[in-house]
Amino acid sequence: MTDRAPRAVFPPSSRIRTTGDFERAYNSGLRAGDAHLLIFASVNGTQRTRVGLSVSRKHGGAVQRNRKKRLLREAFRHCAGRLPAGLDLVLVPRQRPDSCLRDFCNSLPALARRLARRIPAQDDAPGTG
Repeated sequence: MTDRAPRAVFPPSSRIRTTGDFERAYNSGLRAGDAHLLIFASVNGTQRTRVGLSVSRKHGGAVQRNRKKRLLREAFRHCAGRLPAGLDLVLVPRQRPDSCLRDFCNSLPALARRLARRIPAQDDAPGTG
């Protein structure tokens, strides 16, 4: 009798947590951005999209930075079903005081799809092992 919508969660398996994973995304050469968001991406070899956040002190004090991080996490929760699988995404917000959840929800899937189109096909990639 209870028809619940699927929970939009942010489990540890959906997070980038190691320095190596962040560096791999930064150094992969795959990046896309717009007025609100810059995304660095790398292939993670799984069927899951993972996300990491990078909000520098240029965005203000801890309160402002934590607010941006909350907005980015919420945007990921809302858009997770519309993101391409198998990518690690590092989200870097632009320094805009007027960015809101709607801006990030519009930017994130569009930029992630743009990045996914630029990834070479698996058959063309050299074997890793």
